[in-house]
Amino acid sequence: MGGCFSGDVRGGKEAVGGGGSGMGRGPAAAAGHGGANEAVDHFFQGHGLRGLYTPLELSFTAAKLRNMDALSKSDPMLVIYAKRDGRLEEIGRTEVILNSLEPLWITKAMINYQFEMVQPLVFKVYDIDTKYHNTPVKMLNLAQQDFLGEACCNLSEIVTKFNHSLTLNLRSGSGHALLSTMTVHAEETSSSRMAVEMTFHCQNLENKDTFSLSDPFLRISRLSENSAAIPICKTEVVMNNLNPVWRPITLTSQQYSSKDNPLLVECFDFDDSGNHELIGSLQTTISQLENLYNSKTGANFYSNKGQKKMKGQLFLNKFHEKVQHTFLDYISSGFELNFMVAVDFTASNGDPRTPQSLHYIDPSGRPNSYQQAILGVSEVLQFYDSDRRFPAWGFGAKIPQGFISHCFNLNATTNDCEVVGVDGIMSAYSSTLYSVALAGPTLFGPVVTKAAEIANHAVQYSNNKYFVLLIITDGVITDVQETKDAIVRASDLPLSILIVGVGAADFTQMRILDADFGKRLESSTGRIATRDIVQFVPVQEVQGGTVTVVQSLLEELPGQFLEYMRTRDIKPLPPQHASAPAFSAPPPPQL
Repeated sequence: MGGCFSGDVRGGKEAVGGGGSGMGRGPAAAAGHGGANEAVDHFFQGHGLRGLYTPLELSFTAAKLRNMDALSKSDPMLVIYAKRDGRLEEIGRTEVILNSLEPLWITKAMINYQFEMVQPLVFKVYDIDTKYHNTPVKMLNLAQQDFLGEACCNLSEIVTKFNHSLTLNLRSGSGHALLSTMTVHAEETSSSRMAVEMTFHCQNLENKDTFSLSDPFLRISRLSENSAAIPICKTEVVMNNLNPVWRPITLTSQQYSSKDNPLLVECFDFDDSGNHELIGSLQTTISQLENLYNSKTGANFYSNKGQKKMKGQLFLNKFHEKVQHTFLDYISSGFELNFMVAVDFTASNGDPRTPQSLHYIDPSGRPNSYQQAILGVSEVLQFYDSDRRFPAWGFGAKIPQGFISHCFNLNATTNDCEVVGVDGIMSAYSSTLYSVALAGPTLFGPVVTKAAEIANHAVQYSNNKYFVLLIITDGVITDVQETKDAIVRASDLPLSILIVGVGAADFTQMRILDADFGKRLESSTGRIATRDIVQFVPVQEVQGGTVTVVQSLLEELPGQFLEYMRTRDIKPLPPQHASAPAFSAPPPPQL
């Protein structure tokens, strides 16, 4: 709720992704934010950003792409790289556009323009094979896709153009020029935090289907000075309905530019092939949409050619202007991410004393899969947690007390689950390997419930804490429904769950916990999760790619954090309170 949907991997049907956040997460989003914060400072220093910079948003289109498919058209996706120290560093991927040689990608890339630096960019276009259309773009192995061409330029070449748009010729892998082109458009990101939340519905749409009703969705584009349409938002698809009501969307002032800037609203009938049929379109502005809402009147759709009035009208059920704070608005004002970890000690990991075990401690110091996951995530999140005290648990082992536990303190104490710092987690993990016997089965429910209890306890005393639970496991859970129930209950709390699958197990069943394809979890009582709070990443599918396991795990976290804060109208702390220490709540109940 409250976001724009831009993913087109499945033609827009499940409308995954987007949210107006773009692909770039990091310093671009922090421009204009004052106040000292160790996490923010560490981020800037880690990315070498010590000079002045201007955050830019890049949008992309292409034309005359090569067709690599026999019975349809290519399904193009663009990958954007920054060239640093002679190496290519991926900074983002667009969504996949089905059956199109003239794609208009909605997903944007964020980058910082630095006047004193030469900033080479490389763009590579791929045709995504049909069998991977259900795979999140971040998981796609580019070596398995057809290469359509590449182009390169310096960022300064784009920003020095009059309209900040640069058209480039694509070249083949061997450097030969192709007929294909791509256009990059740059815009300076607005410092305004104003946004408009709207709920659209239509009445009496024209039916485009023969044996059923149309499956409509809306696409909203901003019209530039030369009348080019730049897509900025897309709704979900409402199936089999000529009078659809869509979930609320939010457009930021950066997206719509000004309240009088022309917008193009198009209504399509969804088709699995990607050849969505236009039902009708209309040109409007944010001001005119506000007038529609206030007058409770509708706007007529027209045909794409000839402006023939079409059957069907567009109405607004809601129009609400609000301030849209960013992730770093919250972090820089004193909000914290509190890290928690739970480690799988079931017998399927193998005897820790043998090199074949996933828990084997290599004398050479090379970290095993569990240690890699703990180090990678905790080293990022530790800077967002002021006291560096992290709850840490194990599950699935026979503990010294003589029974199998599915949630025991990793530090071997009975009254305090916290350890101090990343080193504390690593030390407690190593010690536990020698004090417990690996057992089973694999149950997630108890640790999710425990993490939720801590988050719920904190909510009673403060709104400035958000909790992140990392679960590392080698196998498929056996308490699927209990875990679903626990996650659905936790979806109302300031909590996100990161799950790392290590080893070679088949983790297909685990994907049901991650609502990446738009279907939220449902509990045994029929309750639907308030929001998606789970991100699942199997290590074996990410290793060797340009996106790391940690990047894949953490990429949805800012969006989940913002969704929680925005839906509860929790605002960043005012400047006078930003540096004040958080209220110290009594310790939560222990096991």
